[in-house]
Amino acid sequence: MAEASSSSSGYPRQVVYCGVCTLPPEYCEFGGTVKKCEEWLEENHPQMHAKLYSQEAIEQGLSALSVDAQKRAAKDAEKKAAKAVAAEAKAQEQRATSKVLIKRIERNKRKYVTAVQGLEAFGLDIKKVAKDFGKKFATGSSVTKIPGGGEEITVQGDLSDDIFDYVVETYKDVPEDNMECIEEKKKKPAS
Repeated sequence: MAEASSSSSGYPRQVVYCGVCTLPPEYCEFGGTVKKCEEWLEENHPQMHAKLYSQEAIEQGLSALSVDAQKRAAKDAEKKAAKAVAAEAKAQEQRATSKVLIKRIERNKRKYVTAVQGLEAFGLDIKKVAKDFGKKFATGSSVTKIPGGGEEITVQGDLSDDIFDYVVETYKDVPEDNMECIEEKKKKPAS
């Protein structure tokens, strides 16, 4: 029987994954965030960046292609870069126009719940934020779907001002100008 040499296998092998697109850096070019991936790689793994994005490596990759394929590759790269810029601009515009609504809703007599809508537009994980609210204010907090689409966080108690302050302090991505407190009265039944 042939013996396997332990030096040639090298298991377990360490694989680096991109912090932006979560692919190995060799495959970042197939994602939509090539420029960000390259910047991340240069910052975190300079040796690998030099190996993958050096002028020699780029020229070597292009020399293997035909002239037509080189032109198509250049067009594709331009299209991907334009799409990435457009997507980033759209996300930035959406964040600028999005509102976070904090509603104080009366249940019965002097009982209230506070509903928070619109945090997902700022890239926050709603379930994690609901858990943070529950821990911070020592009360029940849950995520519910709303009829118009999307989700809202429902917190037990009259905490609208406290939640407003907490969101401004904790989540720096949410501008204070985009937050609004609303009080909803319970509709009284007609007699």
